[in-house]
Amino acid sequence: MFTSPEQFANATKTLFDLQMQTFNALAGKTVKGVEQVVALNMNAIKSTMDSTMQASRDVAQAGNPKAAYESLAARMQPAAGVTNAAEYTTQLKAIIDDMHNEFRGAADAHAVEAKNTLSALIYDVTQNVKPGSENAVQIMKAAIDNAFKGYEQVTAATRQAVQTVEAQFERASTIVTPGGGKQDKPE
Repeated sequence: MFTSPEQFANATKTLFDLQMQTFNALAGKTVKGVEQVVALNMNAIKSTMDSTMQASRDVAQAGNPKAAYESLAARMQPAAGVTNAAEYTTQLKAIIDDMHNEFRGAADAHAVEAKNTLSALIYDVTQNVKPGSENAVQIMKAAIDNAFKGYEQVTAATRQAVQTVEAQFERASTIVTPGGGKQDKPE
């Protein structure tokens, strides 16, 4: 099918390079996303520790038990915890959405580039077909088309799964967000 081993080697190298470029881009984006989540978690921990330390100082500096109790009661407002959780959730969702969009864009770009490269390769190969090899070319074209259709089906299923996870995340966020959802109270 290939007129020379160099043609096959160049085609294979091009596809391999495309895969490595995509892998490197996605690995870099993954590391960046993990760094953002770690920074978000560290900030949340720092904020919680600062709040706890300030509460401890307030209780320790209280002149009497009633003042200590009032200081603790002021810090125990559930709205503050819910607001902090909602802010954390919003920031985490933004990081995840950004990563998701970057992954989707990179995957789509890789698929288009790979398909274009393969189409060009098939065109080149079909131009140099020896008489009697037409069936082999048709089989190769069908196999490549089927591979891309399979890839597109997997991509569609993955996107649907991501949308389901995002919907669940949104539903959970509305429960945590003040006034965003109704919480069932045990009777």
